Amino acid sequence: MKFSVIFEAQLADPTVEREHQLFRDSVEQAVLAEQMGFDRIWAVEHHSLKWYAHMSAPEIFLTWVAARTSTIRIGHGVVCMPFNFNHPARVAERAAMLDLLSGGRLDLGAGRGGTLQETSLCGVDKERTTQEVEEALRIIGKAWESEELEHHGELLDIDPHPILPRPKQTPHPPLFLACSRTETLTQAAELGIGALVMGFAGPDSIAEMRAAYDAAIAGRGDERFVSSVVNDHFSVLCPTIVLDDRDTARSVGIRGQRFFAQSIGHWYGGAGIPDEAAAMREAAEQVVARLHEHNIPVRPTSTATFNADHAYGTADDAIAYVERLRDAGADEIMCLVQMGTVPQEACMETLRQWGEKVIPYFRAQEQG
Repeated sequence: MKFSVIFEAQLADPTVEREHQLFRDSVEQAVLAEQMGFDRIWAVEHHSLKWYAHMSAPEIFLTWVAARTSTIRIGHGVVCMPFNFNHPARVAERAAMLDLLSGGRLDLGAGRGGTLQETSLCGVDKERTTQEVEEALRIIGKAWESEELEHHGELLDIDPHPILPRPKQTPHPPLFLACSRTETLTQAAELGIGALVMGFAGPDSIAEMRAAYDAAIAGRGDERFVSSVVNDHFSVLCPTIVLDDRDTARSVGIRGQRFFAQSIGHWYGGAGIPDEAAAMREAAEQVVARLHEHNIPVRPTSTATFNADHAYGTADDAIAYVERLRDAGADEIMCLVQMGTVPQEACMETLRQWGEKVIPYFRAQEQG
């Protein structure tokens, strides 16, 4: 089983100074993740989603991290693949360059970036995002299969052109798709690419999603594959804060998750945008107050972001939760640590605890 850290670059009460510090802090976390034995980092791509995700240019963030590290894999998860966000030929060029310079450490994920806030910024047709993502993956999947890329699809025509440079990995970095529904899990399986799965609903939901993914793999042919290389890797999100004091860890973690839920609700759930960041922070804190930090269950949203049963607590609590995710079928645990209200000290200590106690526990089991 693999272990990774995912970065949304969330920020409560944004100011220019706090935003700049956020990225310095995120780089510091990524460098520590390598030192602590994590296998990979992931960085999302979102646009104009204030509070929720300030990571608008993950290719730059990942390049900076790659230059500061030597072994940890660099996960571009995900690239917004609709054409007005990123032309697929340009994605292929950037991916190859980063893969080359990082020594073959890149993984490349695809997503829709389907919020109205994002699509309206770049003139993306919301009705075509799913179709454009799949066609982009087909173009990227075959960009280095021959000396020149040629593509004539339903949406794009590309006459023969070389895609330069060539990536370090052959034929290209492993491909993934962001999956939050059975339909996207089926799509990922039929395309022959890995699944990046939201894990807020907990292990039981993850087990159902894994079963859907495996069923699609078992029933597929090769006619929809986007590459000559198949990747059936199943990565699962794991919100986590791990500290010596269980109550403090749960308080910090659940407060961060409430901020995540509050901010994502503004952009994905159709709720109104707050006038000030303080209003959002106050609303998130009111939710936490009603929860008494963690004891009272709340009605889950469609993405179950209000479920508080995650790897919050001590290292032993995290180990127990990861065992449940492993039993549910996770090939990779994507640790979500950097949530908007979580202080840097708690992020760094969480990564240390995972590196010193949680990851070694599972490595010892695998070796035994």
